[in-house]
Amino acid sequence: EPHRHSASPRTLSHRCALTLPCCAEAGGATCAKAPQVTGVTVQLEMHALWQQFDQLGTEMIVTKAGRRMFPTFQVSISGMDPAAEYVLLMDFIPVDDKRYRYAFHSSSWLVAGRADVAAPGRMHFHPDSPARGSQWMKQMVSFDALKLTNNLLDDNGHMILNSMHRYQPRFHVVYVDPRRDSQLHAHRNFCTFSFPETRFIAVTAYQNHRITQLKIASNPFAKGFRTTDPDAW
Repeated sequence: EPHRHSASPRTLSHRCALTLPCCAEAGGATCAKAPQVTGVTVQLEMHALWQQFDQLGTEMIVTKAGRRMFPTFQVSISGMDPAAEYVLLMDFIPVDDKRYRYAFHSSSWLVAGRADVAAPGRMHFHPDSPARGSQWMKQMVSFDALKLTNNLLDDNGHMILNSMHRYQPRFHVVYVDPRRDSQLHAHRNFCTFSFPETRFIAVTAYQNHRITQLKIASNPFAKGFRTTDPDAW
């Protein structure tokens, strides 16, 4: 399991952990990360908005056809080797082994039982991968093409999630090692970053009306909602 990071509210940016438990062959010692990833720092964009959602209990819509996330997962990266090549990718891991339901009378999420069987774990590769460090650091990196689905048989490469379960998005920076035996160094060549404020519950329809309101207020693409009769939500 890649190293978990937590940032204090003041820093807002996460550094790569410099060591991690090594594979069994190394006798369980800790391994230093490759120099191409040790300096990498990742900052979550739209941090204040993510925090607003997190305080309400973020919900993300999942549909059969796949739905984009809002807020979009966007980061700024520094500390890469400008000449080295990197692949950027994301995955989503369950926060716990529970299924939830929303209690409207108390406006809160309650545990409804044990989690469903985990959906197939998938990775979403940023479409610009692989690219040089200089390219990734030039501008904000946005995962706006990523879509969430609840279709277990999805063949579009969308991220498959179970509705009414909690997830933690994870962001991975992988150094493309040009050495022929690069697979031997795979565990050293990547770094994982997770921002606790990006956790969410997957839903097929928004449960908390305050989440609906915040999405409409802050999402320029939610105009279709605005013209709808509020009672129809």
